[in-house]
Amino acid sequence: MSSEKTENIATENISLSGLAGRYALALFELAVEEKKLDAVADELAGLKALLSENDELKILTTSPVISRADQSAAMSEVMSAAGFSKTVENFIGVVTANRRLDQLENIIKEFDKMLSHYRGEVNASVTTAFKLDKKQLDALSDKLKSMVGSDVNVETEVDKNLLGGMVVRVGSRMIDSSLKTKLANLEATMKEVG
Repeated sequence: MSSEKTENIATENISLSGLAGRYALALFELAVEEKKLDAVADELAGLKALLSENDELKILTTSPVISRADQSAAMSEVMSAAGFSKTVENFIGVVTANRRLDQLENIIKEFDKMLSHYRGEVNASVTTAFKLDKKQLDALSDKLKSMVGSDVNVETEVDKNLLGGMVVRVGSRMIDSSLKTKLANLEATMKEVG
């Protein structure tokens, strides 16, 4: 992993969002420098899972009424209990000290975006009316891989307002085959005719 490659992360076809992007870039560069990129990525994936599964941790990281000292003590306990490395533990300490824990999920998301770009992978965001099962997700990943020409990381989201179908975003391209959009297009066509 060359430092030249990490310097290109911010300048190539990847856009980082604001504050979360700056924190994520700092952690990414540190992980590359320490040759711990995969380990840090795994720990962040574990932290992301903890945030989505544990309501108390979610409240701890997002509530503005919890003092910095209480957040710091609680996050230190979480880091120790989860067995995270000093790199991630220190990083979370800085995020906590700067009162930016509310940005933790966004920081992880931005880190994942950089990691995918670094590995030559493409991220796709798929919104469906219903949750996709493993077989459907695998088929969609394979189809997207054949369209894009490289590995695709698929993030899914459910939006019941779509009624059916899906909306796929890969980079700046969007494919909207949702039933909601098809009905809206049909309605617009009908208004033009009659």
